[in-house]
Amino acid sequence: MITRARKVNLVLAAALVAAAAASQAHDTAAHHRVGRPGPAAAARGFTLVAAGGVLPDSSVLDRAASDAGGGGYDFRPMLAGVRPVVSGADLAICQLRTVYDTDTGTDRTGTSVLKTPPQVADGLAATGYDSCSTASSHTLDDGADGVRRTLDALDRAGVRHAGSARSAQEANGATLMRAGGARVAHLAYTDGTNGLPLPQGQPWAVGLADPARIVADARAARGAGADVVVVSLDWGTEWQDRPDERQLSLARRLTASRTGGRPDIDLILGTHAHVPQAYEKVNGTWVVYGTGDQVAGETYNDKGVQDPRGDQSTLGRFTFSPPARGSRRWEVTKAEFVPLAFDLDAGRVVDLDAALERGADVGAVRDRIRDVVLGRGAARDGLVMAE
Repeated sequence: MITRARKVNLVLAAALVAAAAASQAHDTAAHHRVGRPGPAAAARGFTLVAAGGVLPDSSVLDRAASDAGGGGYDFRPMLAGVRPVVSGADLAICQLRTVYDTDTGTDRTGTSVLKTPPQVADGLAATGYDSCSTASSHTLDDGADGVRRTLDALDRAGVRHAGSARSAQEANGATLMRAGGARVAHLAYTDGTNGLPLPQGQPWAVGLADPARIVADARAARGAGADVVVVSLDWGTEWQDRPDERQLSLARRLTASRTGGRPDIDLILGTHAHVPQAYEKVNGTWVVYGTGDQVAGETYNDKGVQDPRGDQSTLGRFTFSPPARGSRRWEVTKAEFVPLAFDLDAGRVVDLDAALERGADVGAVRDRIRDVVLGRGAARDGLVMAE
């Protein structure tokens, strides 16, 4: 798990980057000023896991209320099946697709506006998640109040966040965490807000997926001391197994961006499609086009038909190793995925491989997820299904 987390100011960091660009010697000095460890100090690698969206419907909320025994909501039992993998990582990242309501947890799922109880944050913390992307197409469903309530709840639960903000100062920051011997920056953006306008006077309320801004933020985070930059993107076409052209072109552009010969972004984590999509190594950088939703419920596709794929997802696990001699890049030396499904009857997230070992009849579902994830040739670059 993370040992330290803080918010760094990207505007200040951008100034550091510009100043550091004058010479390689000056660049090294600037990194030392912001506390960046040199290769000798960063001797230990780390594992990072990334999960899909949390989008609970009314049936999921009913289950969480039942698990709480009539005292609010308890999402911990629902997520217990992935806790061993999540809590066993040095850094675990999730994605929130909804904003939080008041403590009463009024359910408005099933409409175009989604709000869920703040107790979701406690369940995520208990499962072992360290940071969540809060940038999604539903971030503005309850305006600035929804953003504030969501981030307040995550703060109380001790879960870091990236992608939405309560102030301009917060929006100009990057979530910086330590994992193993590295400092990891988590940035997050959405490709849309379902047509909802940004709150008046608050253009910074949610990060929009403008490629120039993403690259600038990544470079600024690097200048503030990040050894590894992870970008969460809410993008893609809903209910489509294959990444669309927007995803493909944006992935190519972002992974091609380099400074001093090193990629500006080290990992891209995608959500939004509701179904698992492929993993792919693009320009030497791993891209998860879509994890699927980790928690959903009774899902209906764009044709109004209940679609079991909406309760299937993956958990990505990436092992980063320290830079080799003469390099500054932390390399992914092992890439894995864990196939998951949400059991509607039990109201639980299920690790499908673990379920198979117990004799459950989930082989066909596991194999379908595997085929989708490997559909763009990721196996050739070493992606494997976790054992």
